[in-house]
Order: sequence, then C-alpha cells, then structure tokens
Amino acid sequence: MSGPALSCQRPGRHPWQRRWGSPSWPMRSPRHFVVAAALLLIGLAIAPGRAQAADAADRQLDIELAHWERLGFNEPAEALKALGALRALKAPQHPNRALRIDYTIGRVQAIAGDMAEAHRLADKLEQRAGGQPLAQMLRAEVQERIGQPVKAGELAQQAVDALAPTCPQEPPYQLTPACDWRTLFSALRITARALAARGEAPFAETRLRQALALAQAAPDTYATLNVMGQLAATLQDMDQPTTAQHWLSQAFQLAQGDPLATARMHMVESGMAARRKDPKAQLAALAQGLRLAEHTNGRREVASMQASLSDAYMHSHQPARAATLAREALPVVQAFGDQRLERTLRHNLSVALVLLRQFDAARRELNRVAALAQGDDDVVRRILQLRELGEAYAAVNQPREALRLYHEERTLSAEAAQRKRESALRQISLKYDSSARQRDLELARRQQALTGQELTNRRLAQYVGLGLAVLLGLSFILIGVMLLRMRDANKRLKANQRLLRAQSERDPLTDLANRRHFLSVMERQEGRDVFSGALLMIDIDHFKQINDRHGHAAGDAVIREIARRISHAVRAEDLVVRWGGEEFLVFARTVAPEALQHLAERILLGVGQAPVETAAGPLAVACSIGFAHFPLEPLVPPLPLTPPVPLTPLPPTAPQLPLHWEQAVNWADMALYTAKSQGRNRARGIVSVQAADIHTLLRIEADFEAACGAGQVCLQTILGPEQAVA
Repeated sequence: MSGPALSCQRPGRHPWQRRWGSPSWPMRSPRHFVVAAALLLIGLAIAPGRAQAADAADRQLDIELAHWERLGFNEPAEALKALGALRALKAPQHPNRALRIDYTIGRVQAIAGDMAEAHRLADKLEQRAGGQPLAQMLRAEVQERIGQPVKAGELAQQAVDALAPTCPQEPPYQLTPACDWRTLFSALRITARALAARGEAPFAETRLRQALALAQAAPDTYATLNVMGQLAATLQDMDQPTTAQHWLSQAFQLAQGDPLATARMHMVESGMAARRKDPKAQLAALAQGLRLAEHTNGRREVASMQASLSDAYMHSHQPARAATLAREALPVVQAFGDQRLERTLRHNLSVALVLLRQFDAARRELNRVAALAQGDDDVVRRILQLRELGEAYAAVNQPREALRLYHEERTLSAEAAQRKRESALRQISLKYDSSARQRDLELARRQQALTGQELTNRRLAQYVGLGLAVLLGLSFILIGVMLLRMRDANKRLKANQRLLRAQSERDPLTDLANRRHFLSVMERQEGRDVFSGALLMIDIDHFKQINDRHGHAAGDAVIREIARRISHAVRAEDLVVRWGGEEFLVFARTVAPEALQHLAERILLGVGQAPVETAAGPLAVACSIGFAHFPLEPLVPPLPLTPPVPLTPLPPTAPQLPLHWEQAVNWADMALYTAKSQGRNRARGIVSVQAADIHTLLRIEADFEAACGAGQVCLQTILGPEQAVA
C-alpha cells in the first residue's frame, strides 16, 4: 500500500524536468500543453485495445498448447513437430510464450518416455527468468511417469508454492494474465496423487477441489472432467460412494461427444467398481471404454484398458485371459516408456502366472517389477500388490510364500493406517484451531464494543454521577458474563478434545478398543520389555465369502455380532481389541495357563454355536483362534539312550522365555495361521517351546511351521462346534 505523495520540488524547474529531465522542446505556451494532452489521450485509448489483444493471444496459445499436449499422449512425434513449428513462430517476439511452449514440449517428451530429454529441458528452463516453477513441474512429471508419486508430489508442491500467490485463492475465482492456471492445475493434481499414495486422502481431496475451481474458472471442459474423475476416485477411497458417483456423473455429462474423454471416464468408473468389489460393473465399464478407445485409435488408452481388464480377469479366476491381455498391452506401454503402467501390467502377469502354477516365469516377472519399483514410495499400491500375490500363492497351496507376503502386507498396512489416522487428526486439529481463532476474533470484537461503551459511560459520568454508577455496574456484569462464557467455552473445548482422544481409541463399527488403545495399554504396562499374560488372536473364517456373497452390510453385521459374542465369552477384566478387518485380539492379563484353553473353548462355542442374523438371512459363522500364555514355557528334551517319550514342561523353578509384547502378538498370530491351515473352526494353542534361550526362540519364530513339524513347539488343538451351511 502506497502512502501519501510528498512534494519536494526545487524552485525554477518544470515538473516534467524533475521526472524525466529537460524537455526536448519549450513548454511555455498553452498550445504545447494542448498537444501533449491530446497525445496522452490517444495513448490511453490505444493501450486497453493492445492489452485485450495480448490477452486474447495468450488464451489462444493456451488452447493450442492444450490441444497438442493431449494429442501427444498417443501421437508424440506429431505433437512435438507442431510444437517446434509453433515455437519458431512465437519465440523471437514473445519470450514468455516461448517459455510456456518449451514447458509443453518437455511434458510431451516425458509422456513419450524420453526422460533424458525432458530432464535436459528442465535444466534449461531453470536458467531462464520465470522458468523455475516450470522446471520443477517438468521434473515432477518425470518422477510420476517412472512410478515415484511421492517424490513427484514434493517437486509439484514447490511449484504450487511459487505459482499460487499469482492466482485467486478464494471465490469468486477471476483469473488474471499473471496466473499460470494450467501449470498450477497440473501441480495440484500431482500433489493430490502423492497424498493419496501416502494414505492422506482428505488432504488430496482439498487439492483436487482447488484444481477444479481453477479449471471451471478458465473455463476448460476437458481439464474439468479429468479432475472430476480423479476427485470421484479419491472420494471412493474415502468411503463416500454417493458423493463419488455424483462427481463421476458430472464428468460423464461433460464428456458427451468426446469418445476418448468418455473412455477415460469409463476407466475411472471401472476403478471405482473394483474398489467396491463389483466385478460385473467393472467388466462392463471396461468393455464400453475399450470399444470407444479402439474406435478413436487411442493406443495408450487401449493399453490402459487392457491392463485393467487383466486385473479384472485375474480377480475373476480367469488367469489365462489375464496373462494374454497383459502380454498384448506390454509392447505398447514399453514403446511409450510408461514405467508406471508397465509395472502394473507385469504385476498382473506375475499373479496370473502364479495362479497358472508357472512359478519360474512368475518369479522372473516379479524381479522385473522389483527393478521398476526401485525407490517407489507408493505404499497403497504396494499393499494391494502384496495382498494379491499372497492370495494367489495361498490359492495354489504355497503356504510359505503366502505367509511371508501376508506378514509383509500387514506391516505396510499398519504403517498406512497410522499415517491415515495422523492425517485425520491433523485435519480435526486444523478445524478446531480455526474454530478457536473465530471465537477469539468474536471475543475481541465484543471486547472492543465493551471498551467503547465504557468510554461513552465515562463521558456521560461528567453530567450524571448516578448514571455513571449504573453503567459501570452493567459493564462489570457484562465482563463477568463474558468471563463465565469463556470459561464454559474452554471447558467444552477440553471435553471435546478428551472425547476425540477416546473416540480415536475405539473402533466405530464394534465399539471395541482398537489397535491404538492396545498400544497405549502396552506402553503403560510395567516391564513392557517382558510381556506377561495371555493373548488370543481370533479370525472370522471365510469372511471374504460373506462380503462377496451377501454384501458389505451383511459383513458389518457379522463383525458387530462376533465382537459382541467374544465380549460375552471373556471375563470382565479381559481386553478385547478389534485388531483389523475381521481379526480380533484378546489380552487376558491374569488368566492362569491351565484356564486359557477353557477361555479359547468358550470363545469358539460363543462364536459358532448359533447363526448370525443379518438382512440377507441367518449366516453360519465360525472362527479360528491362535493363543498362548507368556512368558512361554520351555520343554525338557528326553534323555539319550532311553525310549522316546513326549517332551514335558520344565518344573516351575525353570527359567521362562521372555518376549516383548510385539513378539508375543506375532507368536499368537503364527498359532492362528496353523489353525487356519488345518481346516479352520478350531483353536491352536502354544503349550511350550523347546528353547533354552532367546536366540533359539528367534530361530523357531523365523520358521514356525518347520519347528512345529520337528516337535520343537508343543501345540494343543480345540475343535469348534459343527457348522451348518450358510
């Protein structure tokens, strides 16, 4: 903001002389002033017209660049040739426009897979005035194309920080020539994909809504429908299917008349159907999209559709068709250097080969996937891939590989869940901070009004003493009321914070304690490095079939009822935790070792003795349990040169085998795996272990199945009730 103008003129000099030096002609007669005024008016009349013409030229260039960039997705050579001709035409007269053309050339090169040339052009852009954000965005595009979404997001965020101040931040969004909205739009979409890859979907939604506002203000129909599709997929990941479908429907309406855009929206539709586990809708959307893509000669869209179809056939138990489609799409993807899509195709191919029992070929594809994934930080994608591989190995009776992948996937899932919880807590904290600031502003306004009233009262007090006393009394009353309200507001805020903390440690579906609460209990436990007590890991048998056959509503009803039955089967002092999905954990701190098997038997009977009533009808449900009492009891090996006898527990004075609570959970989990592998609807408990020290215990833990077979681990089995067919 400029202040008032100050005049410090020296006498004897004309104002124009002070500003511009001595004039080239005398400025003494009125005629000269008339001529100067006329020239000034002519200049003012011409200037707006020139500015409008420049703005129209910039808009036309933006439309041309968007067209060639879109064409470059399938025909990069043709697009690069046209962009080169456009640069030769615009560069000499308009350096800023040449900068935008060079950036678009770099994007098309990245799309075509020429990463070295894109990097080279990014280095050149960085050396030019105003080119720093464009160089950062070009490097972000390269990172995303090679399958590094989080690194791409970090670079794109730097571009957002540089470009956002020149664009409108709040409605109404009126774009100015200084706002490079298209580059900012692309940067916001890349940061949204990076946040989604890190499991921070709420923050990704915020970025996408900002990008949508820019595209609608431009206005640009193709950019608008693309970001609507991305927003729909993000909201589907956030379990908001109604809102997600609303945005997808709007995107389809905007795509009418554009077959290639409609094909891309069918791709988004198929992904949303896959997330809600609706294979029929997924295959139908992909079939429609593939027909449109083939009709428009969109080679890369066809390859993308084939990749999604291979995934759909893989999950529909048609591995041969999945492998065929993946092999058909691979040459096209490799020709464009699209490492991200190549990695997806090779993963689908490896899963299909596992299901076809071609293990050597599958391992070769997995090695190629690992090479392509070097430095990848997309945790969500890695979790899905591990889950699919583990299920494939389990389906072909390869328990060792399935168990390894299962544990790796669970570790990554725990990290992603923790990150998601932290993201939600940050959003809630921001919301409360905003509310607190609003209350502070309101309080400040009221305090200011109160101060003004006090000043008025003081002026009136000079004339009416009694009125002063009354007004002062009212003022003190108002202050007291405000202080009481402030105190009440602080109390409510603290109560809400305590409630939020309690809610964050409860599972919303079952109202049981969650993993976060269990971790806090373990942290408060004395001697937490040596876990003491009993653990029972419980898993609902064939829960995925319940979801697939009867829907997620029936699955939720089963989880709630099983949680209630487990809570009734255990003692009041035992802690029941929803460990994740269909898994539960019971921590019995004071149960005796000899009573633990009775507790497991009560849970088996409580869960499986009666069907669960759901909207889809009564469902027979059973569970598998792995349990153990810690510290573990060691076994005494039989004496040599004697007839073989069973291993017996050491006397009470023998040293026990201490474990950290995380290891204890892992042992209960391994016992659960043996229960599931031996037919489910049973409990398997660890009675004792043949281990003299912690090192032996760790070796047993590394290959639990072999240790059980060798008799190093003594297990007991409790069979569950007989089940009726659901």
